[in-house]
Parts: sequence; C-alpha cells; structure tokens
Amino acid sequence: MNPELELDIPDSPSQWFKLRKNRRLFFWWLFHRLTTPLRVMPDFLIIGTMKGGTTSLFQYLAKHPSIRPPFRKEIKYFDLHYRQGQGWYRAHFPMRFRMDGGITGEATPYYMFHPLAPQRVAADLSHVKLIAILRNPVDRAYSHYNHMVRVGRESLSFEEALDREEDRLSGEVERIKVDPAYSTFKHLHYSYHARGRYAEQLEKWLGLFPRNQMLFLSSEELYASPAALYAKAIEFLGLPKWEPQGFKAFKQGVYEDIPAQARERLAKYFKPYNRQLYDLIGIDFGW
Repeated sequence: MNPELELDIPDSPSQWFKLRKNRRLFFWWLFHRLTTPLRVMPDFLIIGTMKGGTTSLFQYLAKHPSIRPPFRKEIKYFDLHYRQGQGWYRAHFPMRFRMDGGITGEATPYYMFHPLAPQRVAADLSHVKLIAILRNPVDRAYSHYNHMVRVGRESLSFEEALDREEDRLSGEVERIKVDPAYSTFKHLHYSYHARGRYAEQLEKWLGLFPRNQMLFLSSEELYASPAALYAKAIEFLGLPKWEPQGFKAFKQGVYEDIPAQARERLAKYFKPYNRQLYDLIGIDFGW
C-alpha cells in the first residue's frame, strides 16, 4: 500500500501547517487539489456498519482488476468533512484518464448512522451504488465497546456504558442537524445500542434510493464464506467475475468473550429491531 493511502488529508489550518512541514506530502496533496476537475466521483459507497467488516470488504474489492481505489479507504466526507466541498472530496479519487472502464468507491461506516449523510449522498451522488454490511447487533455493540476502550475513549464498564448511552446521546442528533459544525464525538463513539437499530437507519436511505441501488450483506457470511459474499458484491457492482488469492481479515480486535448476562440483555433488546430490519429489506439474517 502506498504511504499516501494513510495520509491524513488536511481539513483544518492546523493540519495544513503540519502537512507543509513535509514537503513531499504537501506537494502531493497540492497536485491532487489542482487536478480536481480531472478526477472522478465514486461509483459505490460502503456505508456501514462500524465493526461489521467494512475494511475487509473494501480491501477485497480494491484488489479487483476493474476497481481503481481512492487514496484512502475511509474519506469521511458525507459525515465529518462535508463543509470542505466537493473539490476536496474529488481530490481523493483517481483521474478520469486512468479509469480505463473501471469504477471506484470508498468505505466510511459512519455514513449509515450519520443523520445528515443520506440526504447529502442523494444530493451529490444520486446514481451511486450503496453497500451495507450488517453484523449481529449484539456482537457489533460489544466489539464497538472494546474498540473504544482500546483507543482510550471509554472508561466505563460495558454494562455501565449501555446504561449511560441514552443520557450520553440525548439531543445529539438534533444538535447535529441544526449545526453541521457541532461535534459528533458522543454520537460517533457511544452509540452501542443505537447503531444496531439498523432499520431506523436504512429506512432513511431507502426513502432516497431505489432498492436496486442497495446491497445488504451480513458480517457473519463475510467471516464464514468470504468468497461467496465477494461474488455477491462483484455481481451487484456489475463487474466481471474474479476472486483474490486469499481473504485475509483486516483490523480484527482481540478481546474476551461477551459476558453471558450482557449477551442475553442485548439479544432481548435487539429482537424487535431485528424483526423490523428483516421486514424492511426482505432478508432474515437469523440473529
């Protein structure tokens, strides 16, 4: 992977200052901004879910001979950086003359959950294809929690974090909608229950995009039968059949099993929401 793929593209004066200290990366990014009119916009987006395998799916797709990946997997435009404008977003993608009939796309798992992302995507990319890879919400919540602990953003126990979620997120969606510059920190990091209520999120997307522009996959199939899931994604994107040499998992966290009491609690909580999801998309994942 090129080092540029991991570059933190500047979106504030402080980041520009840091970038200017590295002349190679400064001129690299300047070139991309100056060539914005020559660059394409994405043909597909992997919109979620967090801790559902989006990184692995993106890496598998990026290996396909007909896919020209952007300069980093998670651009975070339609959620966190929308104020930067379409030129900033386009600068992440390949130039048109390099496409040679191929397609490009990106994967930002916060898109599916962010309250403004569906309308923004519909306004800018009405014909884009959308992929949502969904994980059993019980396992997703626990993985999410452990990730927050690992990166130093969660100090509560799992049970305490679940108990405190409603208070932590109270009014956050309304504030984000009113002020796009408002910090999404709590909404992004402490949404253990909320992110697993998939039907609530996908109803918004299905209200703006036709069903044939959306593909719903399960993380469990990604882990158990990655080749079969990959084939579904390739067919959905209209690409020739092809398969990478292997399906290495990316960014897998290591943590203890979820306590039985917490699993039982969450399974009971998510049961009606899972049924809403199955009714909405016509797929029963058996959670």
